Amino acid sequence: MVFLRLISDSIKFAFSSLINNKLRTFLSLLGVTIGIFSIISVMTTIDSLERTIRDNVSSLGNNTIYIQKWPWTFGADYPWWKYIQRPLPTLEEAEIVKQRSMYANDVAFVASTMKTVEFNDKALENVGIMFASHDYGNIREFDISKGRYFSEQESHIGRNVAIIGAMVAEELYQGGDPIDKTIKINGNKLNVVGVFAKEGQDMFNNSMDMMVLAPVNFGKTVFDVESDQLNPFITVSAKDNVPVDQLIDELTIIMRTVRRLKPVEEDNFALNQASMISKGLDNIFGIIDIAGWIIGGFAILVGGFGIANIMFVSVKERTRQIGIQKAIGAKSYLILTQFLTEAVVLSLVGGIVGLVLVWLLTIMVSGLTPLNFALSFQNIISGTLISVIIGIVSGYAPAQKAAKLDPVVAMNHV
Repeated sequence: MVFLRLISDSIKFAFSSLINNKLRTFLSLLGVTIGIFSIISVMTTIDSLERTIRDNVSSLGNNTIYIQKWPWTFGADYPWWKYIQRPLPTLEEAEIVKQRSMYANDVAFVASTMKTVEFNDKALENVGIMFASHDYGNIREFDISKGRYFSEQESHIGRNVAIIGAMVAEELYQGGDPIDKTIKINGNKLNVVGVFAKEGQDMFNNSMDMMVLAPVNFGKTVFDVESDQLNPFITVSAKDNVPVDQLIDELTIIMRTVRRLKPVEEDNFALNQASMISKGLDNIFGIIDIAGWIIGGFAILVGGFGIANIMFVSVKERTRQIGIQKAIGAKSYLILTQFLTEAVVLSLVGGIVGLVLVWLLTIMVSGLTPLNFALSFQNIISGTLISVIIGIVSGYAPAQKAAKLDPVVAMNHV
């Protein structure tokens, strides 16, 4: 009971010190507030970006391999002169992969470009036009809000049918039903059979909102889908319970065989996967994290000196009171605990203000950007623990000084 009363009195003294010395307290706690704000805001930003990136990457398919000309990641010695000479994936190669692979669940050939899409007197520029084989609907995760996906027969014979993105439908049809209406691309008419559900933009521009999807067998009649201008690639999804690495090994063998590469020759194709993106960003996030800790660390150091200063002044102002407490039997550890509690409370106040500022920042950023920023419970706990540690470290020397005061000398202090 005595210990709890001591803690309660210490908290009251701490808040009394805050109220009675507003300017001094503000200047001292400003460092802690800035430090906690810097560290937790960086941690929150990294967590939010990582969460957003992982959500965006998941739309690419965690068990999906992309056979392409260019790799997604590369080092400082990027041999672009080698990659530029590589052949592009072809429809024939996609068909061979589909026939020979034992670990592939679905295989699709995809090519894309940017064109103007027209409906009557309306025209929408810079719309992504994607031509894909039928299995693409099983590989790419998307929802169709109206209409349907292509039938297998439509894909095979190359019917002039299309599925359009939600924003394309809004802009061209102004709220009307686009199903069974026609759009025109490069003078070629396509019948709209479906509308993608609205997805919103993501960091990799992988949204279907401003896209038009048509069968690749139709696309090859109006475009050269195997040309560099249409960036063709083959996408392959693994069967259930098949490790992605096992599929990569198999695809490597198939592609090397198809392209008749000798054992000593390097691969002239890239096998990309979604995890490569997140791994490539790990180092960047690590550097940002370290920078945040360094900046916040300096601010916290200043704040720690401020709290220590407040506590030394508090010890000096209450020297006689400490002497009386020790004269009536208060132990040194109780005095030490009393002042440490005050220091922790002061530091916590600065830390809580910093966390509130981070929370307000997340609300503002989430409202202005498509990123989902949120102050996680883990970061709140981290900020609180850092504040407590700062309080203990900063307040220990003043508390030790108070605990070692001689009661007789302390009571006679003027």
